[in-house]
Amino acid sequence: RMQKVTLLDSRRQGFLPALAGLGTFEPGLGLGGTLLRMWESDRNVATPRDYYFALAHAVRDHLVGRWIRTQQHYYEKDPKRIYYLSLEFYMGRTLQNTMVNLGLQNACDEAIYQLGLDLEELEEIEEDAGLGNGGLGRLAACFLDSMATLGLAAYGYGIRYEFGIFNQKIVDGWQVEEADDWLRYGNPWEKARPEYMLPVHFYGRVDHTPEGVKWIDTQVVLAMPYDTPVPGYKNNTVNTMRLWSAKAPNDFNLQEFNVGDYIEAVLDRNLAENISRVLYPNDNFFEGKELRLKQEYFVVAATLQDIIRRFKSSKFGCRDPVRTCFETFPDKVAIQLNDTHPALAIPELMRILVDVEKVDWDKAWEITKRTCAYTNHTVLPEALERWPVSMFEKLLPRHLDIIYALNQRHLDVRHVAALYPGDIDRLRRMSVIEEGDCKRINMAHLCVIGSHAVNGVARIHSDIVKNSVFKDFRDLEPEKFQNKTNGITPRRWLLLCNPGLADVIAEKIGEGFITDLSQLKKLLNFVNNETFIRDVAKVKQENKLKFSAYLEEQYKVKINPSSMFDVQVKRIHEYKRQLLNCLHAITLYNRIRSDPSKSFVPRTIMIGGKAAPGYHMAKMIIKLITSIGEVVNSDPYVGDRLKVIFLENYRVSLAEKAIPAADLSQQISTAGTEASGTGNMKFMLNGALTIGTMDGANVEMAEEAGEENLFIFGMRVEDVEALDRRGYNAQEYYDRLPELRQAIDQISSGFFSPRDPGCFRDIVNMLMYHDRFKVFADYEAYIKCQGQVDQLFVDPREWTKKVIRNIACSGKFSSDRTITEYAREIWGVEPSATQMPPPNLPRE
Repeated sequence: RMQKVTLLDSRRQGFLPALAGLGTFEPGLGLGGTLLRMWESDRNVATPRDYYFALAHAVRDHLVGRWIRTQQHYYEKDPKRIYYLSLEFYMGRTLQNTMVNLGLQNACDEAIYQLGLDLEELEEIEEDAGLGNGGLGRLAACFLDSMATLGLAAYGYGIRYEFGIFNQKIVDGWQVEEADDWLRYGNPWEKARPEYMLPVHFYGRVDHTPEGVKWIDTQVVLAMPYDTPVPGYKNNTVNTMRLWSAKAPNDFNLQEFNVGDYIEAVLDRNLAENISRVLYPNDNFFEGKELRLKQEYFVVAATLQDIIRRFKSSKFGCRDPVRTCFETFPDKVAIQLNDTHPALAIPELMRILVDVEKVDWDKAWEITKRTCAYTNHTVLPEALERWPVSMFEKLLPRHLDIIYALNQRHLDVRHVAALYPGDIDRLRRMSVIEEGDCKRINMAHLCVIGSHAVNGVARIHSDIVKNSVFKDFRDLEPEKFQNKTNGITPRRWLLLCNPGLADVIAEKIGEGFITDLSQLKKLLNFVNNETFIRDVAKVKQENKLKFSAYLEEQYKVKINPSSMFDVQVKRIHEYKRQLLNCLHAITLYNRIRSDPSKSFVPRTIMIGGKAAPGYHMAKMIIKLITSIGEVVNSDPYVGDRLKVIFLENYRVSLAEKAIPAADLSQQISTAGTEASGTGNMKFMLNGALTIGTMDGANVEMAEEAGEENLFIFGMRVEDVEALDRRGYNAQEYYDRLPELRQAIDQISSGFFSPRDPGCFRDIVNMLMYHDRFKVFADYEAYIKCQGQVDQLFVDPREWTKKVIRNIACSGKFSSDRTITEYAREIWGVEPSATQMPPPNLPRE
């Protein structure tokens, strides 16, 4: 290709002819007119952002026809619909994903190149849609991609947060949060649907009348839907993600008879609209704030009205404008609760059926249970949602009544009490209401009794859910509990982020793996193929060079691209044990310092992730990582044999760059704490080897690839339990292991914080006296295992053969497989491989 033309030159070349190469524009969508207007009004000041928006709209035009047709098809065929309810959808960027799934990437690349522009540069302009914290929100995004690709009539429902997960800045080694104003320049991928705006009620009181129960004197907030298209991979299916935004009604605070101050009343509209203002930035931690409970009810109330409207108005078997019988509701509707955050769907559906639709209570309960299913995402006690009854009393009085009634029936003589007479302790353990100083509602228990299926997200996690967290419930209804091991979409996490690797694979086994990842097994035939080994290694080296250049440009850090890229990227949390990684980095540093002439395997240790703003220990961990980096990276004795880098503002778009460049993936949580993990799967698919504990999906990764092809170390769940029974004593390890002792003494003495020697006393104190996650207990095994990593890395051929075996065995971890299991075993629908006809062909 010719050298890139500057933006200035490209303006003279005209935009429309090149974009015309993308195909014909569907009439009425007005792209050409828009571009022409932009062009004529200001020929000389088009910015790169203007080009990004022009391209985004051109690509979006190709979605719209397919989107309309897909929705029309659902309306006419009336399949069972799947509703995925989540308070988080961590979507990242949309442009490139849309081009990949529509097969438009080459056409766009060419058109943009003809204009003297660089497609990658334009892609970098798009803001991430950061409407999630981590795994749970990103899982929802992968699931939407797979549901569309599998042709399911599925809808994602959530909140359109005005501010997503904060942007992380590192200042003097500390995390500083900045608001994520992601909508500042507008969002070309969403379409507001004011015609479907719905009322949501809060507060008020319950009135028992002869006609039934009424919830009255409520405050109303309007829910305005914004729809985002979700394209399947080359199947012309385009599903919908509908996110709700809060809007005050026009008479908000003006209906009060004490008219008071008109200006004040209008300004108070903000109070209602704050509901969708900001994502709560906690991962695996429950913060019982009223605004968060409002968010949870807001999404549920708006969504259920929408679901019922769609159920009633669909053509299914009748020409009546309204379907009144709810008998068939569970045959037409499946609601999946992504953790307990949307748990209020259970009492809200009961309220609508009983109070509004006048369905008999027992019938309504049967319908609700057959409709809802619950996915559990964590066993950490601090993450479980337990809302104060007093808050419900004020905010959702009718729902509190319903929950009490459901709990009463669940525990009464027809159910638990009947099966376990006199077992008062069991009644207490299984109650939805927790007694105590502050009475609380246990949302997980509500989900379990109100769902027909409960699943964990990896086999080991589902076993813990069944045998410990919900053991009493399993004794009652064992058939309710299932496993659905998480997966990731191979479209974003291979095709989009690692086209070099995808090409090398396709050359050998064709393109079928893109929608059937199990086909990667065919690569086992090429483990000893020299050209393939060389090609895989070459792609990795290119990705490393590219990422090195990016880091140099962004963070002004110079790194050695031939070093091992040792990467741990995830939310900062004690259970994920970034501190264990830190101790290894310090140990490595001390070994180099004590014998600088010895040869060491060069490493670049990269750690990235955000800490919840209120999580003191997590913020201290970030400060420790950056402080270790300052010492190590400036030590002339170390040179480029060891670098420690904190990856600032880790997010989906940064993961897409870092993961394809990684050699080593760190998945080192204490056994029994990480429900599944999905980053582990992304690294495996992209040709990194894993060092990890037998936790979460690591267990199944080792099973698929063979334990000898991962670096597994440390305590298993049984060992952790045994250690708990004995009593974990950090001092023992500190006394027995000189390298550990040296590292802790350095942290403690201020070696890494000379200007503030006491800086890390909280970390040292935690590690020595109240470490729930037993970092020291796995230190020795971890350091030894890292030695084995070094040994293999100096033999690039053997290393790459292990990489190929890992890639070949990663097929199970496609979200297509996960969603197929949900579809068949929970939702009762069958995925379909048939293509919708494209918009330019007549419908069948």
